[in-house]
Amino acid sequence: MATLHDIKRRIGSVQSTQKITKAMKMVAASKLKRAQEAITTARPYALSMRDLVNNVALRADLVTHPLMAAATPNGKIGVVVVSSDRGLCGAFNSNIVNATIEHIQSTFPDKTVELTLVGKKGAELLQRRHDHLGEIYTDIDAADSVHSIATDIMGGMSKKYVDGELEAVYCLYNKFNSAISQEVTLEQLLPFEATEMSEGERDTDYLYEPSEEDLFEALLVRHLNIQMHRMICESTASEHGARMTAMESATTNAGEMINSLTLQYNRARQSAITTELIEVISGAEAL
Repeated sequence: MATLHDIKRRIGSVQSTQKITKAMKMVAASKLKRAQEAITTARPYALSMRDLVNNVALRADLVTHPLMAAATPNGKIGVVVVSSDRGLCGAFNSNIVNATIEHIQSTFPDKTVELTLVGKKGAELLQRRHDHLGEIYTDIDAADSVHSIATDIMGGMSKKYVDGELEAVYCLYNKFNSAISQEVTLEQLLPFEATEMSEGERDTDYLYEPSEEDLFEALLVRHLNIQMHRMICESTASEHGARMTAMESATTNAGEMINSLTLQYNRARQSAITTELIEVISGAEAL
């Protein structure tokens, strides 16, 4: 049976943990606000860029571009998996890892899937569960490194696709819906598939300078980089939201444990006092 000293020491330990989780929740909430502002700004730009590239491709009849043309099937798929560099964010990383394994087995059952890993935690888990790994990118928390990482990833993926090493490229990430809701999403990046426009949209054309091909090449490369940048920002916002929720839950659980231990302490203290009184009374009667 635990002594009063043991219970009191455990209460102090839980109180210290509660202070840490409460502070981590506040830090995560602050980071979430900045990340949410970043993704709110990035989404409209990324979607507008996709529409622009789509319209230029169809109007200029550039659907045979190497990054748009279907690659020769070779049985190999590239998937960029975006996780986090740090833990203590609930099931955020385990969800993305489990979804990766599920897609490998169900979505691409007859393909060899090469994983490009973004984030230290996802890399640690997937290195033990999958054999075909490509590049690994970590230290993505720094805001100035996100765009350079996105550019490096898409540069390498585009080259492999054009060279025929990959027949398609996808990205698996946590889409940010709200602070308490993140959705694991698989999105195709290559080949870029243009969607048909309405007749009214086709009636409008552009003037190209220097040429249709050069302009489209620059726009398509920028589009791919922006989409990867957006997905990493989505994942970052989702990470902070998941961590804030996890730390709030941990703080609440710590409070409940403190109340339970305090009740246990008071009962044990009352029992000890009662025992001492009985011993004193029994000794006095014996005299």
